[in-house]
Amino acid sequence: MSTLTETAPDQRQAPVLDELKQRHRAMWASGDYPAVVHEVVAPLGPVLVHAAHVRRGEKVLDVAAGSGNASIPAAARGADVIASDLTPELFDAGRQQAALRGVDLLWEQADAEALPYADQQFDTTLSCLGVMFAPHHEAAADELVRVTRQGGRIGLLSWTPQGFIGRMFATMKPFMPAPPPGAQPPPLWGDPDHVARLLGDRVTEVGWTRQTLRVDRFESAQQFREFFKAAYGPTIAAYRNLAGQPERIADLDLALIDLAREHMDHRGVMQWEYLLLTARRA
Repeated sequence: MSTLTETAPDQRQAPVLDELKQRHRAMWASGDYPAVVHEVVAPLGPVLVHAAHVRRGEKVLDVAAGSGNASIPAAARGADVIASDLTPELFDAGRQQAALRGVDLLWEQADAEALPYADQQFDTTLSCLGVMFAPHHEAAADELVRVTRQGGRIGLLSWTPQGFIGRMFATMKPFMPAPPPGAQPPPLWGDPDHVARLLGDRVTEVGWTRQTLRVDRFESAQQFREFFKAAYGPTIAAYRNLAGQPERIADLDLALIDLAREHMDHRGVMQWEYLLLTARRA
């Protein structure tokens, strides 16, 4: 078990967030993202931790950790883990899961584009379905590299553009407000060429594979839509943008059902594609 002791919230300086980051935090605090993790994507954290070869005694940072899908398995391996996220409202659920697993780790509010950590502080830097949602990709990539020690590892797991969640974001795009200047689509982190350009020659030993998550949580396309409509921050944001537009809401309802039906077999099973990428800091 890790022996880290969490710093009291009033002893840390919370980041000062601009309007864009405040909206981003509010989006992920809406709904019930921990339920999405627990009921749908929980297997992915251990996959990333295994691929990154997290070991006992290492200093590990999980960037945009949410409720700890990768942080908790890393701590269970005996690593000293910091779970950082822009949205601390997600931490309570993570603390409960960590307590059930009998592991200790730190939970700290932090912006993936301006991490409050020293250069080369961590042996391993992870992000599981997290950093991909930081709007400015190069800034986030710079921080991933900066805080990882020379010879240390970076491990990333992201939805692909062509996979189900990537296509869901493309489906929702016409119903959402225009992105802020300079923001890039999250599923680009699921394109290995894009990530390779972001990291550049600052990393070596880049390896990646496309894999799928088997999702059998939903008995129907309608059930999928209603769950994501209630629990998943980006979907909630899309519907809020359509307030007072019943015809547009109906269009989005139908578009999400059609998408889910296209990806759901006769047993109700879906396969959601993701990119698993690892690299070593040069």
